[in-house]
Amino acid sequence: MTTSTPILPELRARARTAAHPIGIACVCGAATLADRPDGAVVRHGDTVAKAHGPGTDPADLDRRLAVAAHPALAGVLLPPLHLTASLLHDRPVTFWPYGTPVDPDHPERAPWEAVGTLLARLHTVPEHRLPAGLPAMRGPHKAAAALARLRAAAPGHPAAAPILAAWRTLPPWARAEAPYDHARALCHGDLHLGQLVRRPTAPAGWLLIDIDDLGLGDPAWDLARPAAWFACGLLPAEDWARFLSAYQRAGGAKELSVDDPWPALDAPARALTVQTAALAVAKATRAERVLDEVEEAVVDACARMASVPPQLGPDPAK
Repeated sequence: MTTSTPILPELRARARTAAHPIGIACVCGAATLADRPDGAVVRHGDTVAKAHGPGTDPADLDRRLAVAAHPALAGVLLPPLHLTASLLHDRPVTFWPYGTPVDPDHPERAPWEAVGTLLARLHTVPEHRLPAGLPAMRGPHKAAAALARLRAAAPGHPAAAPILAAWRTLPPWARAEAPYDHARALCHGDLHLGQLVRRPTAPAGWLLIDIDDLGLGDPAWDLARPAAWFACGLLPAEDWARFLSAYQRAGGAKELSVDDPWPALDAPARALTVQTAALAVAKATRAERVLDEVEEAVVDACARMASVPPQLGPDPAK
């Protein structure tokens, strides 16, 4: 029987080596920032090392690293310390400067204007300035994967029925069941407040991190999670307005009407709501715990979806 190799001790050693020239005595602290199946992250001093999830394509990851380091994305994406990933037990490892994250204990201080501005700058980088062969944005596929995880982990959970019912109301392109290639903007692919860090050298103070899902696709999917939080009552209306107004002022997607952005956002926002609820139920089932208040709110939003048809703009699959 084969046993898995513990990756954290070796990842910490890699981070220490990257942080210090050979022979320099180490007096800085080290910490584990994340230890999940899809990514382990450790910090040593001002250097962060990330072991990406098993199955990550090193070639695609190197293309994403090239984008993060590109002058066109200066002040938008945190640039890597190295332009190619190394391997640690078949898992690609990347190295980054450390940035201070958003304080989760003070959501009222969340930099929503900065998020909107950074997204707009990301979405408006001309495709011809990006490396060839950049992968596609995986928004619909990630949502479909979350539903598959729910079906496998918790098919009998009381929340599974409303989540699956909400999923069935979505158009096929939002469920990764039909082509979805009408938009070709550079997208982050997994936007949330944990994907921002503060760096003193950043012009706006904040930068986007985590390039695992970076790719070409529809900008609406990057705005979908804040839109979903707003629709679920988890993001105050004033914060949503700050975010969307900053995005539009910075030249974000023109199809997002100032007066009514929902025809473009509704289906992706519903998909992100279902994705969030599905993952919450799967994780709660695995941990043998009840859903918390936020998770219940997302499930309740799924229950409401079945009776409210989605607002749809032009079919992006055509």
